[in-house]
Amino acid sequence: MGLIEFILLYLVSSLFWKWVISWGGAQWLEGWKSFFIIDWFAWVWTAEQIRLYALVAWVFSTLFFLLGLFKPEWRF
Repeated sequence: MGLIEFILLYLVSSLFWKWVISWGGAQWLEGWKSFFIIDWFAWVWTAEQIRLYALVAWVFSTLFFLLGLFKPEWRF
């Protein structure tokens, strides 16, 4: 994967996590929709639990992004 594609993928991912955390996405995802968007275990989660999951996922994706910037073989 090229650098530009990798950066664009991270930006799209970050925009999604920002929507979930700050712009009402967690409330929208609550219930059966989270089953399809997040995973099968999330359908019983509240909006706060979805926001926590989004925050943790965003932190890990940021760490992966930073590693991928400097080690191109880690981009997949």
